[in-house]
Amino acid sequence: MNPAEDYILNQPEPYRSILLHAQVIIEHTIPNVELKYKWKIPCYYVGKRPICFLNASHKNEFVDIAFWHSNYITKYTEHLVSENRKVVKSLRYKTLDAVNDTVLISILKQVNSNKEDGFYKKKY
Repeated sequence: MNPAEDYILNQPEPYRSILLHAQVIIEHTIPNVELKYKWKIPCYYVGKRPICFLNASHKNEFVDIAFWHSNYITKYTEHLVSENRKVVKSLRYKTLDAVNDTVLISILKQVNSNKEDGFYKKKY
């Protein structure tokens, strides 16, 4: 088992269930996605391009599903949290029931379709 899977499986509830659900959605939505362990958290990549990372915040009691290519997300932006971050935006969930699969899948598809572009969207 790789360290990213260990991270997910060793989380207490409800974090483990949320992370496992997110893992299934991500791996079924994006072909060829690879789960890696970077910065002590699970990160998803397609080739060398980052898609998202997962973080269980025990202090703040939520799971973050964060996207580097957030500037390319045009649908469901009202669900994203930036919290003073310049590039990364995330979906945050405190319970498994709060996870909206439709929103997560849509955002994953948007990010995946722009993974070859830079993190910052150029304005013309």
